[in-house]
Amino acid sequence: VQVTESGGDSVQAGESLKLSCQVSGISGTTFRRSCTAWFRQGPIRERELVATIVTGDSIDYKDSVKGRFTISQDNANNILFLEMNNLKPEDSSTYYCAVGAPSRCLERFRSSTGYSYWGQGTQVTVSS
Repeated sequence: VQVTESGGDSVQAGESLKLSCQVSGISGTTFRRSCTAWFRQGPIRERELVATIVTGDSIDYKDSVKGRFTISQDNANNILFLEMNNLKPEDSSTYYCAVGAPSRCLERFRSSTGYSYWGQGTQVTVSS
């Protein structure tokens, strides 16, 4: 399984970005039934969940991004998206895409331990 993020950039506060994550090596059915998520990690912060789609049924967001970020996925092409609006300097971080099997993620979807496959990350920098 390969996970590849793109879309990171340097922007001003209040602007928007859309991150994409291409997942290859699994079928569309497996992708849809998996947990798919965006995490972020700064230089002095632990990796934290930003948003997740749990087995294609439910969506969970970090409180500080609710109303600003939207997670979605294209099951036909195995792509996960994160649309980020009204970006703030505190959103600056490296954003990682992650995929987890239901057997592992259903009880741990808010934790990085629930995910087996990770991308290399894409950098988002927001200036005030």
